Amino acid sequence: MPATQTSRAELLSLVRGGEDSYLELKVKLSNPEKITQGIIALANTGGGVIVFGVNDNLRVEGVDDAEAVRDELVRICREDILPPVFPYIDIAAFDNGLRIVALDVEGKRRPHRTRDGRYFLRIGAEKREATREELSLLLDEARPLRFENVVAIGASLDDVDEAHLWSFVREFQGDAFDYAPSDAGYPTAEVLERDLLLATPTGIASAPTVAGLLLFGHDERVAELLPRSSITAVRFAGDNTQAPKVESLRLNGNLHTLFESALRFVERYCDLWDKRPRAFPGSDADAPVTPRANYQRAAVAEALANALAHRDLAVREPTTRLFVFDRSIEITNPRRTHGFAPAMQRAIRYGVPQRLNPQLSALFTSPAYGLKLPHGGLPALLRESRLFSGRKTELHAFNDEFRLRLYGA
Repeated sequence: MPATQTSRAELLSLVRGGEDSYLELKVKLSNPEKITQGIIALANTGGGVIVFGVNDNLRVEGVDDAEAVRDELVRICREDILPPVFPYIDIAAFDNGLRIVALDVEGKRRPHRTRDGRYFLRIGAEKREATREELSLLLDEARPLRFENVVAIGASLDDVDEAHLWSFVREFQGDAFDYAPSDAGYPTAEVLERDLLLATPTGIASAPTVAGLLLFGHDERVAELLPRSSITAVRFAGDNTQAPKVESLRLNGNLHTLFESALRFVERYCDLWDKRPRAFPGSDADAPVTPRANYQRAAVAEALANALAHRDLAVREPTTRLFVFDRSIEITNPRRTHGFAPAMQRAIRYGVPQRLNPQLSALFTSPAYGLKLPHGGLPALLRESRLFSGRKTELHAFNDEFRLRLYGA
């Protein structure tokens, strides 16, 4: 989107003030590396303007080819800076034929760095490389407000299951939380808002965040307020989605309920084992009925837990899908593919975290939440499933979905 053109009078007024934290003057664009550093410094310090065609004495000398300067600045911002900068660039012409170029930088996506990983700041009229302490502050400041932290629209504290919440909180009695039994009532709002950061003030009251409602909300209210949090569970009488459906359910509720419901659905059609037995029941080749598929219990539990903790809550459609086939289980989750596949798709196999909902994930996987979940993450899932069934688990990310397929033995 083009910016409103800066007038000559505005540029001259800006130039007459001289260089400062938000203005840098250049006679010409002769050293792309230094220009890159200067743009990064401005962007990391809140934004500013670089004017080309003005000397250190504030005299307008103009540039020889304003269009070429503009094109080179666009290239630098797109190719030499990470993440890319999207500047506004103005070309101003004067009556004497001289032209200057002004590059206006915003700092909305900071911190920015060079392609070789260097970060710069602008202090007064000078730029310099950021210290470790300054870089740490920049990175802390850049942590985004994730979708899990926004208020669940239409939710109130009445939608929180206090029994579930306080069974969780009591696990931290005497350490993180001190509660005197003689106190009148339970300070639910205070704990949710100040201790767990799962509620936000909204006028005269507090309301649970998306993470707070998913973790501790009443099942029926979660289904009503966050319908996309449900799971579509289907058992197919075959090995693909073209086979007849044996059963199709929509699982609703908070994360605790969803996990247990999904696990029960799998157990209805599959046998889960802690370790591989010497022989599976019904493995006789002459048996008249197709035997139930067998899976390693921890691998299935880890797959379901990952689906609930790491799904992209900002994607409205479709919901999480749990498909049980004759010889495999497929779990498909909403997950924006941009920035994830294929690089992170390989890294997560080694246990490199890619958590979209770190707060929700931390509480959901805590023993205090009340679920018996396996440990080891995706690497343990892949290993245990392969050793049990003799087949590798398939992972695919495409069309804003993440798909995992476990094979049975």
